[in-house]
Amino acid sequence: MKLVSQQLLQTCFPYTSLASYAVSTTTSISTALRRLNCNPLRFPYPAPPRRQYHSDTIPAMSSHSIINKAAPGVPFYTPAQEPPIGSAEDAGTPPPSLLQPIKVRGLEQQNRVVVSPMCQYSADDGHLTDYHLVHLGQLALHGAGLVFVEATAVEPRGRISPEDSGLWKDSQIAPLKRIVDFVHSQNAKIGIQIGHAGRKASTLAPWLGGTATKTIADKNANGWPDDVVSVSPIPFADDHAAPKELTLAEIKGLVQAFADTAKRAVTAGFDTIEIHAAHGYLLSSSLSPLSNKRTDDYGGSFENRTRLLKEVIGAVRGVIPETMPLWVRVSGSEWMESGGALSWDLASTIRLAKELPALGVDVLDVSSGGNSAAQRIPHDNKRFQSDLAKAVREALVAEGSPLLIGTVGFITESQTAASLVQEGGADQAANFALVARQFLREPEWVLRAAHELKVKAKWPNQYHRAGPPASFERHF
Repeated sequence: MKLVSQQLLQTCFPYTSLASYAVSTTTSISTALRRLNCNPLRFPYPAPPRRQYHSDTIPAMSSHSIINKAAPGVPFYTPAQEPPIGSAEDAGTPPPSLLQPIKVRGLEQQNRVVVSPMCQYSADDGHLTDYHLVHLGQLALHGAGLVFVEATAVEPRGRISPEDSGLWKDSQIAPLKRIVDFVHSQNAKIGIQIGHAGRKASTLAPWLGGTATKTIADKNANGWPDDVVSVSPIPFADDHAAPKELTLAEIKGLVQAFADTAKRAVTAGFDTIEIHAAHGYLLSSSLSPLSNKRTDDYGGSFENRTRLLKEVIGAVRGVIPETMPLWVRVSGSEWMESGGALSWDLASTIRLAKELPALGVDVLDVSSGGNSAAQRIPHDNKRFQSDLAKAVREALVAEGSPLLIGTVGFITESQTAASLVQEGGADQAANFALVARQFLREPEWVLRAAHELKVKAKWPNQYHRAGPPASFERHF
């Protein structure tokens, strides 16, 4: 009886020598448990030191043991999610391309659903907080193949709002690494979008103020309206700050800032980086002849207007691992064709796209608009952005280009997402479906999409009792 009692207690308390003492002086299990100050019906029992939970220090078990395996490579214990959440189980027939794995350079995703970067206006001097850990962590926990951190500024005046994410100094690495570690603990992948707001900087969060665009953040709101910069001194709108034109020296410094931010992103452990060159922010405004009126090497011709973006791409590609994919987001059109003047349009995007593989870009994320308050978006067509992506992809495929395409915008339904990335399908517009606001409404969207597409997908281990139900109830 004493031997059985000791074995039981050593199993329950493998990290304490008290179990041996408790049994050595008694033949009663209940007495031993009382000596250990433990109610066998009430858990948890005394925890071992935190260092014992590190995935690399868990004691090896015998080959016939059944254990709750730890996730590898993270500084805390959590069960390993194998295969990754959101993976399609083998059913004998291939699932839709949306739920098939895809590999770019050294990064493999279990599916082709991507959480699009979405600003949360909740950072503290550029440092992400527990809010972001919960916000991004829940998305990784529900099966997205890749989760992007929101637009992250490469310098303080490059933020859209005073509460935007930043990575211009080393102290901002640790909060990001904490998020990266959690996402990796769920066997998920995470990227970061880096950029500069340019002439659209120093504005308040969108739920503040009352204008159709955004309200300027003055110094009382920690803004910097007197230090907003752009490629040309042309404001985005009357209610935005008047930007100062960047000098050539400042442009060189800006390119270096992108490289330094990319280095910090690598240190934080990110799997991929996206350069933000869309929506009228600095790199986007440099592409358009409507917002770029420079007469030096960074303005005028197509070659000159794309020079800054290409220099940034080269600087970033030069400091990240060869195995790390590089994404670039552009506006496929700024929707100003009706104005009659030369603008950044679909033809410009296709021309740029053909040059990107030689620069080391792997994925072009095609969005649209954002560079002019007078834009004319065809809102009657819910696929206005995926149509742009499709046109770009078809032009690339015709020339045998290896550049992959992402599409974003109004992707809320599983069938829509599946058709947009179905290999060989008539509606294929891209290789990745970037979902944004639907994830805010429904963090488990990937799991619902799999259910609706009649694919059995891996759920989180800890949620195994939850689903999928016979009918996946729609809440929105």
